[in-house]
Amino acid sequence: MEIFTKINNSFRGGVHPAENKHLTDERSIEAGPMAKEVAIMLSQHTGAVCQPLVKKGDVVKAGQKIGDNDAFISAPVHSSINGKVKDITLQSHTVLGRSLALVIEADPVDNPLKEPSFAKFGADFDAEAFAGEKIRNAVRDAGIVGMGGAGFPTRVKIEPNPTMPERTLIINGCECEPYITCDYRVMLEWTYQVIAGVKLARRASECSQVIIAIEDNKPQAIETIQTALKNCRSGADIKVVTVKTKYPQGSERQLINAVLKKIVPTGSIPPKIGVVVLNVATTAAIAEAVVCNQPLTHRVVTVTGEGIAKPGNFYVPIGTQVGELIEFCGGATAAAAKVILGGPMMGIAIADMSTPVTKTTGAITILTKEQLQHSRIAGSETPCIRCGRCLETCPENLMPTKIAHAVKYNLLDLAKDYFMSACTECGCCSYVCPANIELTGLIKTGKILVARQAKRMPQ
Repeated sequence: MEIFTKINNSFRGGVHPAENKHLTDERSIEAGPMAKEVAIMLSQHTGAVCQPLVKKGDVVKAGQKIGDNDAFISAPVHSSINGKVKDITLQSHTVLGRSLALVIEADPVDNPLKEPSFAKFGADFDAEAFAGEKIRNAVRDAGIVGMGGAGFPTRVKIEPNPTMPERTLIINGCECEPYITCDYRVMLEWTYQVIAGVKLARRASECSQVIIAIEDNKPQAIETIQTALKNCRSGADIKVVTVKTKYPQGSERQLINAVLKKIVPTGSIPPKIGVVVLNVATTAAIAEAVVCNQPLTHRVVTVTGEGIAKPGNFYVPIGTQVGELIEFCGGATAAAAKVILGGPMMGIAIADMSTPVTKTTGAITILTKEQLQHSRIAGSETPCIRCGRCLETCPENLMPTKIAHAVKYNLLDLAKDYFMSACTECGCCSYVCPANIELTGLIKTGKILVARQAKRMPQ
């Protein structure tokens, strides 16, 4: 059966920023620093925040569950190292500002590096040996969430629902954000682990169709996955689909449109139209949880940008301080000016280098002064000239300038009327705005203000 399909069409809107993946796309995944201390955030996912299961002074082991919540939309957190709970305190959080975390001091003697599990998987892996309920329970117990950035609990995604049967499983291997290559390296190096996770996710979700979608700027990943599927004793019905390289192709709403020509209605979710989307790193974590009984305690992080001495892709304990990882990469260069958690389009600039890596931290990008001086938004903001470029590029068919100006003048009800909640904060509008208006930032601020009004976020 043919498992490689070429799709020439994509989604409406979007932009083509410089990719800049050459800094790390040829760098194999390496072990990160031996953490002396980690801060495990109790909120690393969409949904209910975990409650601590340990107290200050307790000794914990790597992989031990240290936080959980009984809510359906939640995911437990685990210690990534052997050590002692030093404190339960507020830590810098890229979305919430500050949030509660368990600070664990590493055992200086007994704290071995965790090795990746990819060598335990091969072409003969058979997902039929695992019952769907066992897979789903293992995923929940392991604390697996969407590792592409959204952080939605994976157990909820793969739970069959008779009222919304999921027929198509799309595996997102696009990685459209500039600079980031962690998923690309996972596809190349952990290929059979990824495919094992795909098979397990299909069995758990009961989807009949499976598609692995990869952007056409990653021919080596396409060939590697394609060859591995041909070698597998099962998996010939899994299709590899190539999509156009365009940002934000990796957004699940745009990916569904590109691959299936279906539109997820505004305010709705993919299961409503019978689709579930999982990131490739998430499927690798599923395989490790189900087969190796290992929770999500480590992830691959790309440390990149012209402002870092030695860029690369590193397998690091969750909770590692950003500053510690930067130092491990030779430190920031003299020209470095901004540290971003994530990529330059959707990432968030941080000033506190003690901010910890979380389950959704795919990259740390360090930009230089020269880059910022030559960026579009570096210039002074001028009045909107109503050119309509933000409307043309918005992949959600919104009117970003109207939403942003409503927020600017504190007209939050008007902003909501313009479907502010439908904005995915992809940054396309800010990227093309000739007036240098930080449209995405204003919209993000508007969402925070609305959430605070509804007491869904702290003041």
